[in-house]
Amino acid sequence: MRAIRWIGLLIGIACGFAQESAKAETYPSRPIKFVVGFAAGGPNDTWARIMCDWLTPRLGQPCVVENRAGSGGMIAAESVINSPPDGYTLMFVAPNNVIGNALYKNLPFQFLRDSVPVAGMMRLSNLMVVPPSLGAKTVGEFIALAKAKPGELHYASSGNGTSVHMSAELFKLMAHLDMVHVPYRGSAAAYPDLLAGRVHVLFDNIPGVVGFVKAGTLRALAVTTATRSAVFPDVPTVGETVPGYEASVFYGVSAPKGTPAAVIEILNKAFTAAISDPEIQKRMADLGGVPMPMTSTEFGKLLEAESTKWAEVVKTAGISVE
Repeated sequence: MRAIRWIGLLIGIACGFAQESAKAETYPSRPIKFVVGFAAGGPNDTWARIMCDWLTPRLGQPCVVENRAGSGGMIAAESVINSPPDGYTLMFVAPNNVIGNALYKNLPFQFLRDSVPVAGMMRLSNLMVVPPSLGAKTVGEFIALAKAKPGELHYASSGNGTSVHMSAELFKLMAHLDMVHVPYRGSAAAYPDLLAGRVHVLFDNIPGVVGFVKAGTLRALAVTTATRSAVFPDVPTVGETVPGYEASVFYGVSAPKGTPAAVIEILNKAFTAAISDPEIQKRMADLGGVPMPMTSTEFGKLLEAESTKWAEVVKTAGISVE
């Protein structure tokens, strides 16, 4: 009887491997949906569309972007997590995904628990920008202005829990400032008010703001990373004025938990090939980014580390969203 049970177990394992192999051989056989948690036109959306354009002819199936804005990307994340784990619905991952569970109360999911990392794509900086009408030309001048007008300056963000929001929160915390948060449904929606001076500062991903800075309609005060950006080499880091400040942005991909390992491997190889393409790397560099190739396991470790870091900021700043 024991031998029969072992034979049955081995047959079951073999069938599982066969099914996994069959899925890998046929994947992808229909369009792949790439869900972005912000409105069209923002930096996340821009990069997602660049990647989809590259992947479509190489995977042999359309890769399409679906924008599901709201709640700092949590609506999009929940929709992906609740999708069939078959590799046809993927999540565009950014820092907001690991910040959300610390920030939002009563979320019906936990991103790290309920998704599987697929691949890393790019690391980049946020850029601290202000309208020229504000008058501040340096980080030091901005801090002095904010301290002279406690509670009067407004900082925009692309939504609660995004890297844009948390970069500003970390700055506010470390510089000891009293400013008012104004969240939008994606950073693109914030620009009309920022350009008009109705809000006073934004810490946006470089791809979303680079055009405004180069046109002179917004003034760049600093980058949020520990080192200066190749796109704006003359723009200082925030840390040069606020010692110890650092906030970097990453882009990657995840899938619903339970997605077959063979499918994850195919996707990881595809995204790794994309960010190894010289033309894609040039577009990254133009947007202030650097390639971040990672295995699924490596990307998972990054997500865990970032989750721990930002959970501490949320706790220290006493931020929460219902």
